[in-house]
Amino acid sequence: MLSKKIEKAFNEQLNAELNSSYVYLALATYFAEKNLDGFAHWMKVQAKEEVEHAMKFYGYIISRGGRVVLGKIDAPKSDWPSPLEGFKTALDHERMITGRINDLVALAGKEDDHASHQFLMWFVAEQVEEEDSVGRVVERLKLVGDSPNGLLMMDHTLGQRARG
Repeated sequence: MLSKKIEKAFNEQLNAELNSSYVYLALATYFAEKNLDGFAHWMKVQAKEEVEHAMKFYGYIISRGGRVVLGKIDAPKSDWPSPLEGFKTALDHERMITGRINDLVALAGKEDDHASHQFLMWFVAEQVEEEDSVGRVVERLKLVGDSPNGLLMMDHTLGQRARG
């Protein structure tokens, strides 16, 4: 059985994961409008992953006898000055999610909830991968700079992403 504090915090994280999907879908739309279909594809794959993360919280809350409460999801930003700035937004967002996961780990420890702590360890490892993946694209975009050829090469590469 989940404590009320953990149930509330996990519901908030479920909502944050759905919000993450919105952020990535907004980025996919931005890239599609710029005819950067590979970038858009990468973001759509990421948006789907975020829904999967939300569903992990959804299932866990229910499996522990908790009640899922869906919250409001605000509309994300929809335009960026450059592909680099779009990916910087994604990186900042992932860092924020990492902070939230770390706070949940601390709460599970404080509540002496070992099962929730174990559940969260998957997300801890996932956030390392998420920040690395997005951070690597940011660094490559910095190298590409204003080169249209470099941007198109990256677009091709990002379009080949099958899964996270």
